[in-house]
Amino acid sequence: MLAMTLSAWLAVTLAGAAPVQTQPPTQSPPAAAAPSPDDAAARQRAAEQKLLQDWPNFARYRDDNAKLPPPGKDERRVVFMGDSITDGWGRRTNSFFTGKPYVNRGISGQTTPQMLVRFRADVVALKPAVVVILAGINDIAENTGPTTMEAIEDNLASMCDVASANGIRVVLSSVTPALDFPWRPGKEPAPKVRTLNAWIKQYAAENGYTYLDYYSALADTAGGMKAGLANDGVHPTPEGYAIMAPLAEQAIAAALEHKPRKR
Repeated sequence: MLAMTLSAWLAVTLAGAAPVQTQPPTQSPPAAAAPSPDDAAARQRAAEQKLLQDWPNFARYRDDNAKLPPPGKDERRVVFMGDSITDGWGRRTNSFFTGKPYVNRGISGQTTPQMLVRFRADVVALKPAVVVILAGINDIAENTGPTTMEAIEDNLASMCDVASANGIRVVLSSVTPALDFPWRPGKEPAPKVRTLNAWIKQYAAENGYTYLDYYSALADTAGGMKAGLANDGVHPTPEGYAIMAPLAEQAIAAALEHKPRKR
């Protein structure tokens, strides 16, 4: 992976991580004064220090993980590992599989190397029967710097290896479509998404994993999101998640029918 200054990478990452609003405001807040250059610089220094201390963001779910009890005797827990598309599922737009033993461990803005580092803490330690991995779009956006398709594939394969070694069934999701990134315009992601998805599908088939095809249900003919399924062209609307949810359920059911391969 090519080098990139921390400040430049931070600006990209912060721009790509949309804030989560759990409840709509009751009234319009007063217009905020523009921050002074000194204030903006101080915030950037503080954010840089935080990233230096916890680059994979272990802190995000540390307390939640500690409070989560082990799965019940007949419970088939499912962990969803991902980025903002997973993170926003049920937090920002609609419910997240109400009544199901499904655990959301998405973190907005993250790339596959960050997810790989925290995979043991946020997936393996929770003792799920299945992990649903949806990752790669932020790598294509270069949120943590320039990378290669091979590096993205290696990180996905490594997450699968860790899951399989711990008896966790794997659902590998296709990357969702995008024609452009609001926070990194001009990257032309559509052909890269198709290339990565072709590898994910083949890798899943070769290794006995379940392939979850979100892309075909969400993409238009140009390789972007269909109209109404993403307000910014990347992050699904409630209508988008409504299409994704039954596909995820079908993939989870299929994964539970097969014994995971030990590695």
